[in-house]
Amino acid sequence: MAPKKPSLIKSYMAGLADVVSGERYTTILGYFFPELITAFLVNSLLGLIDATFVGHLKSTTLFVALGATASLLHFVKKVTEGISVGTIILCGQYNGLKRFRDVGTAAVSAFWVMVVIGGMVSVTLYFGAQTIFSFYHLSHKTMHAALPILQLSALSIFLQFLYFALIGFLRGIKNTRLPMNFFVLGGLFFVFFDYALVFGRFGFPEMGLIGSAIATLVQQSVMLIAAIVYIFFNPSMRQYCLGIFSSIDRKMALDIIRLSWPVMIDKAVVATTKIWLWRLYAPMGKVALASFSAVDKMEQLAFVPALAFAQVITFLVSNDYGAANWKGIKNNIKKVLFLSSSMVFALLLVFALWPEVVIQLFDAKGKFTWFAGAVFPMISVMVIFDLLQVILAGALRGAANVRVVMVTRVVVYAVLFFPLSYFFSLLPIENVLLKFILIYSSFYIADGVMGLIYVLWFRRDRWKYDADVSCDRNSEDEHATHNGERGSSSGESRPS
Repeated sequence: MAPKKPSLIKSYMAGLADVVSGERYTTILGYFFPELITAFLVNSLLGLIDATFVGHLKSTTLFVALGATASLLHFVKKVTEGISVGTIILCGQYNGLKRFRDVGTAAVSAFWVMVVIGGMVSVTLYFGAQTIFSFYHLSHKTMHAALPILQLSALSIFLQFLYFALIGFLRGIKNTRLPMNFFVLGGLFFVFFDYALVFGRFGFPEMGLIGSAIATLVQQSVMLIAAIVYIFFNPSMRQYCLGIFSSIDRKMALDIIRLSWPVMIDKAVVATTKIWLWRLYAPMGKVALASFSAVDKMEQLAFVPALAFAQVITFLVSNDYGAANWKGIKNNIKKVLFLSSSMVFALLLVFALWPEVVIQLFDAKGKFTWFAGAVFPMISVMVIFDLLQVILAGALRGAANVRVVMVTRVVVYAVLFFPLSYFFSLLPIENVLLKFILIYSSFYIADGVMGLIYVLWFRRDRWKYDADVSCDRNSEDEHATHNGERGSSSGESRPS
């Protein structure tokens, strides 16, 4: 008879105190801080700077157009991240087994998968921009401002797909500093060109929102070139035998697709919730739409540590999964949950006490600051549900349980979020603030249900054996080379 499992709280506290199994806190934080800077640049800082620049154009219509476009580009980025996660999982498992040639083959195969999928997505965005935006129910004036931005961003999206394939490889081999450096470099280019082209500085023409889209294109180009030069020409990468044409493996490409498509779907479903909220808030007017955009940016800023830790837990679990270090996996998850929740709620508390300080950056005329400032403190309390499900979903992906995450998200959002939010939108509530909060809260209610499902899944042992793709640990070549040695999560994954 199987021994009775300890209670959740007792198990959680024991995992936090365990300094033997799993990574040390200092090691986790060492992986985390580069990812924090990367996530800060990608998911928050650059968007805040761009929104601040556009806010100083003193046009609520342009700010709403920027927000609507950003929500759609966020949707595409989540799809891109889905394929990148598949790359992290496969590269991480091979890296945990010290099969470095296979790591390189997986990376190159992922790159070409991204070429095909990225090309199709970019073409769809360029030619289908107007059809896509019609779903938002935006005013004609707002749609007219948003359409050229999305079409110009189509090329940036293609470069983004290629870049994330390379970043997935680096994260899979536990290298978080290089992605940080590339994002910092691209971010510097973006800020310069965004300022110069939006306002017409340093001899550049004043282009408004168009300038913002061009700045993004420059950013993506710089990051991709830097990643290609380092990965394919740096001597330290030779052990992975990277050959852009000679290392393609159809089976690995199919494995990456098999791992990626569930992640793509579940990330796309999450991103669709924001697009759906845009549609529900559209009848409430520009103040509600602008407030939603501002509140969303504030939450993204506070949520950055959770996103960084989600990346960390994915590659930690993938490496430990290859080494069958089950106890280490669970303890790492508990430590990451503790660290991420502490950081996120410290930031949310500051924003909840003084929300107007941030909101005024986007609202030079003061048209919606009062509204956004009133709803943010009440909405921020529920962010704990989103944090829990994001970290646990990242851990399950690292264990290659990608379909579990996909099915959970699709079912919960389809059965709970979409019907509940639509029901709230139909209620004859005269208080616009209350209606706004009720609609938004449906998102976090669904997140809470997902988090509970993931917790229950980890309480079982099937997650250890339900991987959608698992590396063959009995490779004859590897036995000949390493005598069956398994990788360890307690140190560097590369040979000394």
